Amino acid sequence: MLTKRIIPCLDIKDGRTVKGVNFENIRDAGDPVELGALYARQGADELVFLDITATNERRKTLSELVNRIAHHINIPFTVGGGISSVEDVQVLLQNGADKISVNTAAFRNPQLVADLAREFGSQCVVLAIDTRKEEDGEWYVYLNGGRVKTDTKCFDWAKKAVDLGAGEILLTSMNNDGTKQGFALDITRELSDRLSVPVIASGGGGTLEHFVDVFNEGHADAALAASIFHFKEIAIPDLKQYLGSKGIVVRR
Repeated sequence: MLTKRIIPCLDIKDGRTVKGVNFENIRDAGDPVELGALYARQGADELVFLDITATNERRKTLSELVNRIAHHINIPFTVGGGISSVEDVQVLLQNGADKISVNTAAFRNPQLVADLAREFGSQCVVLAIDTRKEEDGEWYVYLNGGRVKTDTKCFDWAKKAVDLGAGEILLTSMNNDGTKQGFALDITRELSDRLSVPVIASGGGGTLEHFVDVFNEGHADAALAASIFHFKEIAIPDLKQYLGSKGIVVRR
């Protein structure tokens, strides 16, 4: 049985770690270099860095900050935000990223997924999807940090991207994000069951039980969280110990 991964996420704005609720009401959560180093020491399986305003502000990810964080961690490091070309990825990999996450640029230009997979390998390409469940009961893709709605359904885009070469899906439910009310189990399970690549569930983790649920009921390969780690509500070692006690295989 594959081990389930626990992944802290650093949402970066103006060089600081921030966290909001439903993609709004952003507040400061600390220094990203210090947090990254702490999570690596605590036993996080990977670290995700998302420059949440890069796409909207039409600028590139903070490669210098990526470099500083990379020097303080010894776990796989995924970086996203404002990536729109092979050249962007080369810069980030040279600065210590192991994988890259693409979102809006990939949706607007799906060929980017194929180009990156061909150049760097599918294992390097994480497709991030921000999705919201609408009143019709369907999950739709949102772009530009959740600001722009599309008419594309979440599964349809995920399937297309995997066919193009994406090696992993980072699925964030906007309905659940920052609420600490639990992950979106239905859409997580649909993608996990129907796609051939790992799915990272994001948005809504607030209690130890929520992580059990997303692995057991949501069939997720990994669970990503931010504020509960940043604000010391749940410690990664405690979470892993609890998961192990519930029969979920994690790397200690």
